[in-house]
Amino acid sequence: MRKVSIVGAGMIRFGKFPERSIEDMGSEACLSALKHAGMKHKEVEAAFAGNIGHPPNVAQRILDVIGVSGVPAFNHENACGAGSSAFRDAYVAIAAGVYDRVLVIGVENMTSKMKGLIPVDDGANLMVDMGVVAPAIFALMANRHMEDYGTTPEQLAQISVKNHKHGALNPFAQYQKVFTLDAILNSDMICDPLTVLQCTPIADGAAALVLTSEEVSGQYTNKPVNIAASVFSSGRGKTGVGTATMEGCIRASREAYEIAGVGPEDLDVIELHDCFSAHELMAVEDLGLCPKGEGGRMAEEGVTALGGKIPVNPSGGLLSKGHPIGATGVGQIVELVWQLRGECDKRQVEGAKVALAHNGGGVGSGFEPGAMSIAIFTR
Repeated sequence: MRKVSIVGAGMIRFGKFPERSIEDMGSEACLSALKHAGMKHKEVEAAFAGNIGHPPNVAQRILDVIGVSGVPAFNHENACGAGSSAFRDAYVAIAAGVYDRVLVIGVENMTSKMKGLIPVDDGANLMVDMGVVAPAIFALMANRHMEDYGTTPEQLAQISVKNHKHGALNPFAQYQKVFTLDAILNSDMICDPLTVLQCTPIADGAAALVLTSEEVSGQYTNKPVNIAASVFSSGRGKTGVGTATMEGCIRASREAYEIAGVGPEDLDVIELHDCFSAHELMAVEDLGLCPKGEGGRMAEEGVTALGGKIPVNPSGGLLSKGHPIGATGVGQIVELVWQLRGECDKRQVEGAKVALAHNGGGVGSGFEPGAMSIAIFTR
């Protein structure tokens, strides 16, 4: 397997743009990434796109707008992990020697199709009909964490305070507003203990990456970001939803650490799938950043904030930057590329050399993520 690099990264600001088509948003992100890479559009050999809510051939439709035609184009649907699925397959294709230069695209327009709770089923699933939807699942896990470890609602809400503070520094974030702890706690209750400001918003957006083999990366930049590991898995079956952990995250992250030759203590910056504050609470533990039960304390003490020991979600995360489903996983990696290249201005993590992206998608066996992506990057 060959080594793979990221030489370009671009995205549009996430937000609510019902008037913008996926071709419009996706092409803007792709052109930004190609410009960042210094690559001509005719050099692109293939494209991989993540999207869940639009008609077929999303990649082809975007490529047509930017003048790329006749190349293989692959489209991925994997719930919130759609963009990471596209990234993973692009990485494997280059590592296997199939291509040298590819585009990865994540794009979604949710506001034109969705309002309120994101549909998760066609109505044929008894558990969903009984109310076991995403907010309920993560609320159950949050309550279990509180019961088992003494985590407080204030510690849980502090995660959202942190991520909104980070998002206020990010010109690409959907919400660039700082909220107090009281404001988070007193916002509308969605599913106890998760208030609305602890849940990700409906969003539109697009992000893109340019991947190359390591051998040709020097043709485009003297600051390539190396993909040290890319691991993709699905949840394993288990009984009940009352456990405050994600086994799939533990398993995938440990495999990624082994492949990359690093450990959680070596990470400088993390972009993490905080679809709800409870997910970040559990994921920092499952990734091995602290012992089980200490995630709330980490948030309360500022360990995971900018300026802390291990900044998590300097972009603002899904809670503040936004969660346009197909674009989310790619957008996380775009942020980490910029961080490792020192291009993040006020939210820059100084001296960042090793980064991790954590992205989950949907609900699979045992109420584990249907898709779990862990990727590690180095400079």
